[in-house]
Order: sequence, then structure tokens, then C-alpha cells
Amino acid sequence: MLTPRSTLTRRVMAALDASPSRIPVLLGGCGTGRTTLLHQLRDRTPGTASLYLDVERTATTPERFLRAVAAAVPFPAGEASPGGTRAAFDAVLALFGRARAGGSEPPTFLLDEFLELRTFESFPGLRRVLHDFVEGVSASVNRFVLTSRYTARTLRLLRDHAARFEVIHVPPLTVEDTVDILGPVGSDGTPGHAPDAEYAARTVQALADGRPAYVRALADELAAMGGHGGSDVVSALAALFATEGRLAKQCGFCYELRLHRARGYGALKAILEILADEEGLTLTEISQRLQRTPGSTKDYLSWLEDVDLVTAQQKHYSFTDPLLRLWVRLHCRASQPTEDDLAREVHRYALPRLPHPAPPPPAPEPAFAMVSAGGSGIIEID
Repeated sequence: MLTPRSTLTRRVMAALDASPSRIPVLLGGCGTGRTTLLHQLRDRTPGTASLYLDVERTATTPERFLRAVAAAVPFPAGEASPGGTRAAFDAVLALFGRARAGGSEPPTFLLDEFLELRTFESFPGLRRVLHDFVEGVSASVNRFVLTSRYTARTLRLLRDHAARFEVIHVPPLTVEDTVDILGPVGSDGTPGHAPDAEYAARTVQALADGRPAYVRALADELAAMGGHGGSDVVSALAALFATEGRLAKQCGFCYELRLHRARGYGALKAILEILADEEGLTLTEISQRLQRTPGSTKDYLSWLEDVDLVTAQQKHYSFTDPLLRLWVRLHCRASQPTEDDLAREVHRYALPRLPHPAPPPPAPEPAFAMVSAGGSGIIEID
């Protein structure tokens, strides 16, 4: 179980409790803890005043989505009898707007991955489904918390609706959060003293890019390896990125998920492989390596930015998630990585990120000083 993000939770609650209430929108990549935070918010709400809805799993057709939402709502929401896709989606918006918790209090809807509502854009009359949803919840007196793993798309959607929405970028875990997750683990993976635990936490936090899912995977691997004689964090990371390793599977899922939400699948994979070999390239440098025109390469890069796979800083492009870059280097090849490949690539990734060990404490002052009293041969002790 991840440690509570108390500061983040307080910010979300403050937005909900404002008058008029604002709609927090939690943005973060894979493994940043958005879903965990929604569950913590639900658990903090007494009774049935809040409802968690996984939009990604239930947004199939508008009619079935309406049925799933109506079945999950534990408070009075009225009857809905849609007559088509547009009517079904309008009924969803009406349900969100009119539902009331006990004592006629406005309920809180916790909508995970709300951008998946764009699945409905292929149905008649729903080409503007996301804009209709944003306008609908903005006009409601009920409370909402939204999440998405797609930062660029969400910011573009909410550009004209800033008055009601409060965008919150989920921050990385701090060293203190990481210490709580690791527990009493020393730098070699075994129970250790406080300085060892803090250094291990700083190492894990740096290598995991502060992402809760990555930190948890490293913590579990360290604990498992510690039971067999102990291990260091870099060795644990290498084990997690082996072909059947936990982080190899998780990064592979994130890689495919984002690429399938973008256009230009094959060319986008080629650009990611180019950036895996060398980051910080410009548009011109990427187009030369891709052997495509700068115009088409610019389109490809914009599609990668649209799903937050790459980030541009001063016209130089890099992976948004550094561990995903490590996964591409290891697994986007013709054969599975060998143990030598794992060791080489993980060390290449880890060495620049390893924190410096804390300096040793200064030597204690002597308890006494010996002073010679002239030439008498008598030693005075202070």
C-alpha cells in the first residue's frame, strides 16, 4: 500500500470545499499514483457521499456506460430511459448533475481516466463528447475529481474552462515518502540503521524517478532479494527489467497503450528508438536519422508529445519517462536482452543518478588535552 500523499490530498479537498467548489484534475504519467489517490479520497468521505468510477474500463458504448454508471450510483439519481447514443450520453450528464447523496448533499464523483470518454466520438452526434462533458460538469452543483495520464490532451481540452477546473500535476514521491515505503531497509537490501535507510531511499527515489509504482516495485524486489543474502538497488533494478521482470512488463504496457492512442504507430516507434540511442536531439537531427522530411518528422513528434511519450525543451527532444527509455533500449530489439545487456544498460542508466553518500560525521573532540608545564616534566590534564 502506498503512503498517503497528505499534502496532495489536502490540496484536492481544499479545491472541493471552496465556494463555489472547483474541479481538481489530477495529471500524471503511468505509475504516478492517481488511482491510489482517488481511492484514498473515497475512503476519507463518510457514508456513500463519494463514488469512484473507472471510465477507462466502462466507456464502451454510451448506452452501456449509462447502465454501468446508474448501477454504481448508491444514491438517488432518477430514472434514465435513453433512446439512442446521444440520448444515452445526455442521460449520463443529467445523472451526474441531479444525483444527491444522503440529506440532499452534493455527492463527489471520482472519475478515473475521464479522457477515455472520447471513445464515444465515433458514435452519431458525439463528435464533441469531451467538450460536452466538460461543459456539463462545469454547470453541475455536484463535486468532481478527474484524472488522466494524458497531460497535453487534458490541458488543451480545458484551455477555455479555467474558471471551474484546477489542474494539479501529481508530484513525484519525496525521499521521506520513499523511506516510508521502503521501511527499515539498508543500502544493501537488509535491515539497517537510519543513515543506511535514508541513503537507500534517496537511491531508490532517484532511480525510480519518484514514481510510486516504480518505487514500490524496487522496494518489493529489495525485500525479496534481501531474504536471500541481500542485494543493492542497482541489482534490484536489473532484475526488474529482465524479460519477465515486473517493470519490464509495466513499461511495455505503458509503451503500447500510449502508442495505440496516437497516430503513425510504426514511425513513432522508430523515433523512440532513435531517442533511446541518443536523447536531446533536434527536429533536424531526428529527421536525418529517420530519413524523412522535417515536415513529416515534426508531425510524428507532435503526436508523441500529444500522448506524453516525449518532451521538448528548447527544441531538444527527450523521453518523458526515463525508465521507459531504459525499457526501449533493452527490449525493442530482435532478441531478448542477455544478462550482460541488462547489467550494461542498467548501470548506464543508474550511475549518473546515484546520490552521493552522506559524508562521515566529524571526529569527536578529545575529552581532555595534555599540556606540558614548561620543562618541569609535569603533565597537566584539562
